[in-house]
Amino acid sequence: MGAGTYLEPLTVVVLLFGGAWINRARDTPVRSDASQWHDQYDPFSKTEKPFDIDEARLTRSKRSLSPSLLPAQEHTWRPRELRLLGRTRTINTPNTAVFRNRFLSRVLRKFPFLVEAWYWALIYWVYQLGRAFTALTIVEGTVHVARKHALQLIEMEKRWHVFWELPIQRFFMGYPTLLMLINWLYSFIHIPGTIAFLVWLFYFSITSNQQPQQRSDQSSRTTPGPALFEARRRTMAVCNLLAFVVFTIWPCMPPRLLSDPEYNGPDAEIAKSYGFVDTVHGADGASSVWTQNKFCNQYAAMPSLHFGYSLLVGLTIMTIPLAPSHRRSRSIHLPLFNQSHPELAPRVVLPSAKRMLCLFIGFLYPFSILVAIVSTANHFILDAVAGALVCLLGWRSNEILLNLLPLEDYFLWCLRMHKPSHQRSEAVEQHDDSEFE
Repeated sequence: MGAGTYLEPLTVVVLLFGGAWINRARDTPVRSDASQWHDQYDPFSKTEKPFDIDEARLTRSKRSLSPSLLPAQEHTWRPRELRLLGRTRTINTPNTAVFRNRFLSRVLRKFPFLVEAWYWALIYWVYQLGRAFTALTIVEGTVHVARKHALQLIEMEKRWHVFWELPIQRFFMGYPTLLMLINWLYSFIHIPGTIAFLVWLFYFSITSNQQPQQRSDQSSRTTPGPALFEARRRTMAVCNLLAFVVFTIWPCMPPRLLSDPEYNGPDAEIAKSYGFVDTVHGADGASSVWTQNKFCNQYAAMPSLHFGYSLLVGLTIMTIPLAPSHRRSRSIHLPLFNQSHPELAPRVVLPSAKRMLCLFIGFLYPFSILVAIVSTANHFILDAVAGALVCLLGWRSNEILLNLLPLEDYFLWCLRMHKPSHQRSEAVEQHDDSEFE
């Protein structure tokens, strides 16, 4: 792997911390005079401020809209709703807002993307540790089962007339330079590209709306708010969870491993007869630290998160809300249908130039990844179909992760830290929603 062993993780670190700098709160200092109040007003310390009945009469909405209020004016507990299978239950969890003026809380308020970097690292490494566990516990029987499942997929694709992997790979192998670029695309875009997307989406949906010049000019708003970013982040987490369950229960060998010359067991002749070539991990390939290590489960081809993530990115870009100034479309007549009265001819409405650009990029990215995973023999077409289904299920059911917020409250309470909220006031949210109707 050479320099890639160091450059790839370095790229990820640069993207994460670069995203924290780009998305910093420019009008929020890290230093605060409130630091002298920490011990005096810590509700969990032995020394407490005398109870003030006038302060206690402040409504919760006024407290939430006044970040300058002292921590002592916050409730010690806050309600959280748990929703599952149509049932709702409210529980009380620690209100970490009482720690909003501590140093670590002020750092997060200044660099809110650090929270997202933590979320991404947690989601990614939990997923990778699960894959590592399955990789280290794989036995010979599991390998045979994975090979058998791969051959079953080929037979299924033949019945459905979608067994196109071999002609696609042979086509690109006729263009070595193009295939080299595809190898690099497969190996090095998945993780850095996903992080770059999160950095951009955070800036687009949150940071740009919280800058002073944006707040003073409502017409320049281009997003409906932070709910968009949070939903996509949760969708990725659900995708990882579903994928882990599938490849643990149903291991599947990628096409490239079917051509293993050292294998002489059951179905060896059938597996080798297809002639799939491992273009990524060969001598002239572009193997990645993410795809080639002893902790990587080589039999987790189903579903393809390469394609699932790229589809999530593509759909988000294609459907990204645009401000009214960027949604202007134009229409053209079709006079071919009415030569005598062209004014009565039907009209075709064309999307705006910016929407067309979003549609183009949103289609090109997942399509390029689909070509890459198939032409490099790392996934079957049905793996991509399963990745798409995982993406759509995660998209529709990501709110189930909101039930984990109580655990986050207790975790932050143990650290005496408050996570900044990206939500704006209700009046501002309603104003923004009206712009995108």
